[in-house]
Amino acid sequence: MKRRFLTPIVAAVAALGLALTGCSQEASKDGGEGGDKGDIKLGYVTGWTDGQSISLLLEDQLEKMGYNVETQTFNDAAVLYAGVANGDIDMYPSSWPEVTHKQYIDEYGDDLEDLGAYYDNAVLTIAVPKYMKDINSIEDLKGKGKDFGGEIIGIEPGAGLTKATKAMIPEYGLDDEYELVTSSTAAMLTELGNATDAEKDIVVTLWRPFWANNEYPVKDLEDPKGAMGDPEKLHFTATKGFGEEFSDAADYVGKIKMDDKQYGDLEDLVVNKYKDDGKKAIAEWLKANPDAYEGELPDEK
Repeated sequence: MKRRFLTPIVAAVAALGLALTGCSQEASKDGGEGGDKGDIKLGYVTGWTDGQSISLLLEDQLEKMGYNVETQTFNDAAVLYAGVANGDIDMYPSSWPEVTHKQYIDEYGDDLEDLGAYYDNAVLTIAVPKYMKDINSIEDLKGKGKDFGGEIIGIEPGAGLTKATKAMIPEYGLDDEYELVTSSTAAMLTELGNATDAEKDIVVTLWRPFWANNEYPVKDLEDPKGAMGDPEKLHFTATKGFGEEFSDAADYVGKIKMDDKQYGDLEDLVVNKYKDDGKKAIAEWLKANPDAYEGELPDEK
């Protein structure tokens, strides 16, 4: 089984990704609740709080099962999927393989293993502030390019949301008026916050579930052409062979299922109430959701 050996190209790209984010972290090297059943490395994209929230939950649960858990962040989904396929990252805990990240499944699918889905109503959206009463559909953006400075504010260039938005723009005949501006999720949220604070016009790329939909006064635009894709499930995507090497962990992870409220409460605790203390966020969520999913929660130590 391929494990722990970065190819030169993946190593170089991963190093660049980590340098750009400055957010590589080891989650369980402090002798906390880890054990001797083995090492599991999780990965998610910086700023994508679904991955952050679920990774923190898995850190807690897998450590209680006796694993040492390490978490690493990346600046781009392409680098993360390459790492999972190569075996350097064991699992991406909140992947979007059905629509948004299908390009990476097509590329790396033979070296990946699906452990199951925990959430079944994820969607990609185009959003504007709620105070823009006359803009309620993507179709309404046509002829209004000057109001938005000719820009749709997006996230990372390699994100599936970026690819979907690039396809949506000509589908709605917006390519003569709008340019998709990409940088990072954090930069997009900064632009959104600045605009809504000043009640200025802005159009951004968003998704659900995502805490920003509740934090900022935004609304999803209707997508009558279905250009942004159908609702999809959020999965646990692992390196091939994970289920054989870590059978109890794979079985446990595969039983995790959350509804909108359970997921929303988890992300709110992680991102807002306890944004600097993931352990407290997870402890409070577990206390409030003892029967949150089918898998029996490991006993507290």
